[in-house]
Amino acid sequence: MSAIKRLILDVLKPHVPTVIELAKRLGDLEGVSGVNISLKEVDKDTDNVKITIEGENIDYEEVERVIEECGAVIHSIDGVVAGMRLVEEISTPQDR
Repeated sequence: MSAIKRLILDVLKPHVPTVIELAKRLGDLEGVSGVNISLKEVDKDTDNVKITIEGENIDYEEVERVIEECGAVIHSIDGVVAGMRLVEEISTPQDR
């Protein structure tokens, strides 16, 4: 089976742990080479964040476990790249 190289997740998390702590925990997972967390919206008790994870062999179940241990929930999987190399999304005329 092909390895996951990139995951893009829409996540709702409590204010604690911080995005820094969550990024460090995700970055420590085997197969992960980098994590980017962008804050999209802040409410009274929660943060809505976009998490991009890249690596050679990302284990989605482990990513989900860490996110849930931090009291967060994955709203959606907004992008996945798998296979031998990263493939970027290409704009087509239908996207305009």
